[in-house]
Amino acid sequence: MSRAADRAGRILRAMQMNAEYTSFVALGDSFTEGMSDRLPDGGYRGWADLLAGSLAARTPGFRYANLAVRGKLIGQIVDEQVPLAAAMDADIVTLVGGLNDTLRPKCDIDLVRARLEEAVITLAPSCGQLVLMRNPGRNGPVMERFRPRMEQLYTFVDELAGRHGALFVDLYGAGALGDPRLWAVDRLHLTAEGHTRVAEAVWQALGLPPRSDWTEPLPPAVPPGWYRRWGSDLRFAREHLVPWIGRRLTGRSTGDGRPPKRGELLPYPYEL
Repeated sequence: MSRAADRAGRILRAMQMNAEYTSFVALGDSFTEGMSDRLPDGGYRGWADLLAGSLAARTPGFRYANLAVRGKLIGQIVDEQVPLAAAMDADIVTLVGGLNDTLRPKCDIDLVRARLEEAVITLAPSCGQLVLMRNPGRNGPVMERFRPRMEQLYTFVDELAGRHGALFVDLYGAGALGDPRLWAVDRLHLTAEGHTRVAEAVWQALGLPPRSDWTEPLPPAVPPGWYRRWGSDLRFAREHLVPWIGRRLTGRSTGDGRPPKRGELLPYPYEL
């Protein structure tokens, strides 16, 4: 039996068995690595780990790899992560990348789209189900500067999914995920609750029974006073914005020299 036929058979069997997926590989940057859903040991959990845990609870022997590394650009994801993922022949592969490129001072959006399409062309035939996403978005003066590039990228991701039979999860269009309370103090990464919602969004996109409404808005909040807002903005600028700008200007990344989060496709325990 050919590899393609075997893959098709696995997909059909998963559908017939209520989508009992047996393996999952996640590719990307800090969003998929799990920042800022911090664990007691100082590491990060994140939506991909949560999704893997839920899938493992359904299927004994479930295997999971997370090749994501914070700060990676799409070219690095394509060169370093895509070949590894394609060789793993997993039931599910998620690919989220390109946003870091759009946040650089100079960005060749045509090159970003070309590299992203290269990744999809490689991954779509080599896995059971490819999942593409648009990152969740938060309003703010920093992000507004880059929003036109981001939206060009996200429009292209939507088109790619349609052309290559990938599932498409639109986190960017979910108003609830724009709530500042779902974002960490760095204003770039989701909190634990935000990652939980993303995991549920992908879970449902895979055809699995809903467990919660990930799009439900948070309860109304009392707006913080001027002094509290000022203090929060000052802390953000000092601890996160200034270092982030410095890295963008010098071409450095917090992921330089960092290995993948979970570099091999191995059995994954349900306990997180």
